[in-house]
Amino acid sequence: MVSVIFIAPPAAGKGTISDYLVNNFSYEHISTGDILRNVSKEDTEMGHHIATLMKEGQFIGDDIILPLFKEELLKIKEKPFILDGIPRNLEQAKFLEQLFLELGVDNYVVINMEMDEHLLEKRAVGRRVCDKCKASYNIYFEGFKPKVENTCDKCNALLIERPDDALETFRNRYETYLQVTSPLIHFYENKGRLKKVDASKPQEEMIKEITFILKGEKND
Repeated sequence: MVSVIFIAPPAAGKGTISDYLVNNFSYEHISTGDILRNVSKEDTEMGHHIATLMKEGQFIGDDIILPLFKEELLKIKEKPFILDGIPRNLEQAKFLEQLFLELGVDNYVVINMEMDEHLLEKRAVGRRVCDKCKASYNIYFEGFKPKVENTCDKCNALLIERPDDALETFRNRYETYLQVTSPLIHFYENKGRLKKVDASKPQEEMIKEITFILKGEKND
């Protein structure tokens, strides 16, 4: 299995796909969202600063995320990895190219997960996460709603709405995505690394398609 970089707008489902790859193919998952959320909980100047930026849906500067990301990537040994949330601009992509060169990383593919904005909005605004076991639900989609309102089916803990899933925050994040992330599609197309996936497909179909890509097989 090859390593993978996901390029996707907020709420496209890259977290779900990443969890599947980790659980079934022993991938190492590096999520900049998880990194930033963990740091934002720290009672430090950096933690408070990141928490404010995330609550407002503002883009996190490279001077903050790149050192944190490099630290996580250097921990990985032999396993294939997933990069989730990076790169988000051409400067980050060039940083990755140099870092990969230093580490001898060449066996990777870039997957662009495409989805309609309206569906993305419902996915984000309707998302609820268990405060204890981190299970995820959505109040707008049948099959993803909790059986009891605001209560986790698995452990009965409280479900919460993440600050970065609020409507205004989502719209800010999506607009930022269009402005600074979309050029990456052309960057990786020119390098022959890019594969496109329709993220609005049923989850099982999308997982199957991505698995074929990562195995280097054709999905007939």
